[in-house]
Amino acid sequence: MSEEELRQIEANVRLVIDQLGPLSGMDFGLGRESVEWVEGFIERWRSAGAGLEQIDGLVSTLGSYLGACVIAATGGRWDKSDDHGWGVLLPNGGTAFPFAKVRKQLRDGVAEGESIAGFYRVVVDFIATGKMR
Repeated sequence: MSEEELRQIEANVRLVIDQLGPLSGMDFGLGRESVEWVEGFIERWRSAGAGLEQIDGLVSTLGSYLGACVIAATGGRWDKSDDHGWGVLLPNGGTAFPFAKVRKQLRDGVAEGESIAGFYRVVVDFIATGKMR
């Protein structure tokens, strides 16, 4: 696990909070309501017809943020696997992959069933609690 990669993830989280927090008009942080706001931000970005060339940067920053939100809610930690890259290792041994979910929502949108808020709810309320595997 690279310390440099973890520092970049942490920098991405700070960037999202610093940049999107003031735009949100709310007490923006690592909680559920902020994740829901970011989901709306992604949908607004998609509807504005932003170019696909920006997706990788958004996946990196917003995926770091989404993972930090899951960690804050579950007590998980960042973990890197050879097969799937960075994910959040949950205390019960499950793993969530926030970068993949952000990429799917950016590409396909909520209308196609790709929701970072839904991902957050399922991971935090069901997978991390053992109600769903």
